[in-house]
Amino acid sequence: MLYDITVPQFTKMLKNLNLILDKAATFADAKKIDMDVLLNARLAPDQFPLMRQLQIACDTAKLGAARLAGKEAPMHEDTQKTLPEIKARIQDVITYLGTFKAEDFQGAHERKITQPRWEGKYLTGAEYATEHALPNIYFHITTAYSILRHNGVEVGKKDYLGEMPFKK
Repeated sequence: MLYDITVPQFTKMLKNLNLILDKAATFADAKKIDMDVLLNARLAPDQFPLMRQLQIACDTAKLGAARLAGKEAPMHEDTQKTLPEIKARIQDVITYLGTFKAEDFQGAHERKITQPRWEGKYLTGAEYATEHALPNIYFHITTAYSILRHNGVEVGKKDYLGEMPFKK
């Protein structure tokens, strides 16, 4: 079950983020705005800029899946400065997420998950997925969306949510 609520959601949200970034590029081109202006924009002076929000969303997805599955995640240096570079990183993480299968998450519910800044504390896999990884990716993607929306990029809830698996 942890696979079902994480990997497909991480993948979907990163794909939606890529589409939102395409709209941002179209907007910047039409308005004759240097894309760097948007990539360095932030909502508040003490908040990370758009580029950092994108990097953290990528890290949350790849590290979340890897930690739950008990695997090592690929390294990405936070050196991206351009839209093509960050889109390549997003795509790389989407490709990495595609390597996971539900079986990889066997035992993930009770797996002890920690990270250096938690200073020796841990969460179970179930707690990590629901209390940290999912809220964290949604936070950073929402913040990225909000930065772009605040700067005039015409995106809406449908862009954020993406395609829905409606049934008839």
